[in-house]
Parts: sequence; structure tokens; C-alpha cells
Amino acid sequence: MKIGFHTDAFNSAYFSFEKCLEWANKNDIHSIECGLIDGVSWIHGLGYQPHVALYEDPLLLKKKMDGYGVRFSQVDAAYPLSGKDGMMRGVPYVLNSIRWAEHAGCPCVATTDGLHKPEGLKDTEAMDLMKRCYEQIIEVAEAYKITVTIEVHGYFTTRGEMMEKMLDFCDSRYLRMNMDTGNTFIAGQDPVAFLKRFIDKVSHVHVKDVSESLAAAVRGNQTGIAVSHCALGEGVNASNIRRCLQMLRDHGYTGVLSMECEGQAGPLIEQSLRWLQDTLAELNIPIEK
Repeated sequence: MKIGFHTDAFNSAYFSFEKCLEWANKNDIHSIECGLIDGVSWIHGLGYQPHVALYEDPLLLKKKMDGYGVRFSQVDAAYPLSGKDGMMRGVPYVLNSIRWAEHAGCPCVATTDGLHKPEGLKDTEAMDLMKRCYEQIIEVAEAYKITVTIEVHGYFTTRGEMMEKMLDFCDSRYLRMNMDTGNTFIAGQDPVAFLKRFIDKVSHVHVKDVSESLAAAVRGNQTGIAVSHCALGEGVNASNIRRCLQMLRDHGYTGVLSMECEGQAGPLIEQSLRWLQDTLAELNIPIEK
């Protein structure tokens, strides 16, 4: 398996994307995931945001990344598709991201639903809306041969029966799932059972632990964690992560394990990296560079 990280880890440190590349190179990590900005953001323009804008030339960025020995595992275009504006705002954003990703050498684009029940829509109405969204998205994804992942993150996607329906929106090998160990847990699900149900559909994995205090306060009442402030191995989800890694190993998964945690400008995510490396070694899972 490959180890990567989401640049969300460095939001609070106000890193630029290139500074994230430097950190990856320094720590011998060769896979990176970031958010995509569809437009102009002042904080990004000043170099204080670790994400990438769609106006940045993808071929030139890929050339820069090659210089650091880092490649994209996935780009994040996860504007909620379950709300009334999912078709109007989310679909164009994802379609632009797919085209950009192909030129940037990125194999996956992440999508998701909203954190809460969509205002003014019944569940069936929101599901019908998302089905129409994904039908448009997957038509383009197939043309560009880019995998679109549905991340476990929101009101629908953290419920197994709904995720199953979403993954059946289109009969396409380019519609897959992004497993998230932390979001499944905080939503009150068993991450191991959730992964077992969908393991044949997994193309990308977010590895995220959950602190004991956060779990006690909100587990079962929230559907996702923006950024975990708990290093991997330090929280109440560590044993579930370990079992998920075993399951992925036994299933032959060779993709990216993307760490998601607050980086504290380095120390916390470096602690997570050491735990993940040690755990993979204990489980006899080779780390591919």
C-alpha cells in the first residue's frame, strides 16, 4: 500500500501547497491529496492555503510535483451534491475537476453529500437529485478515465443502505468509494463492518482516528470530522483502523492510505506517519513508494 496525506493537515499552519510538497519530500511520502478551488481566493493567492486552484496550469504543476517526487492520489471536489444547489454548483465543479485531474496525472476525484439532511427535500428527492448529478459526472469521468469516489462523509453516505444505492447510481467502474475510518466511526457506525460491506468498491482510503473526548461528545450525532485533532493510534478508533488495514491487506488493496489529521505544522502528522508505518510493518503490509 502507499502512504499519503490530505493537505487539510496544514490548514491551520497556513502552508502553501508547495510547502506541503516540501514536507512530503522531507518525510519520504510520494502521494498527496488536496482540495480544488474553483475560482480565486485571496488567502490562497497570498500563499496561505494548502490547496490548488483550477486556474493553475495542471501540466506545469505536475512538472513541479515531479521535482519533489510527489504525485496526486486524489483531488477533492467534494461540494455537497445532495442539496438543492448540487446540480447547479456541484456538478460543474466536479466536471471541471475531472478535466483538470486528467492533465495533472491524478487518478481520482472525490465527491460527497452534505453533512445534514438537505433543507426542503425529502430523502427520496435528494437521492433522485444526486442520481441525476452522478449520471452527468460519470459520463465525463468515463471519457477521461478518471475514477470518481464517493466519500463517506455526510447524511446519506454514512448510512450503509444509502451508500449502497449511491454506488449503484451508475453501472460504471469509474464510480467507486472513498472509505473514511474516522467519519464512519463518528457517525455511530462500525468502520470495520462498513468497510467489509463495500470493500469491493474501495479505490481510496482516508485514515483518521478519533479522540476519546470527541467521541464521547458527538459520536452518533455528527456525520463527519473536518480535521481530526488526534494523531493516528492515540484515539479510540485505533483498533478499528488496524482491523481495516488487515481487511484491506487480505482483499489485495494496493492503493493509497491518505492520513487525515491536524498537522500542527508537522509534529502531529509526523506522529501519525510513524504509527502508520509501524502498524503496516506489524501487519506485514509492504509500503510502496
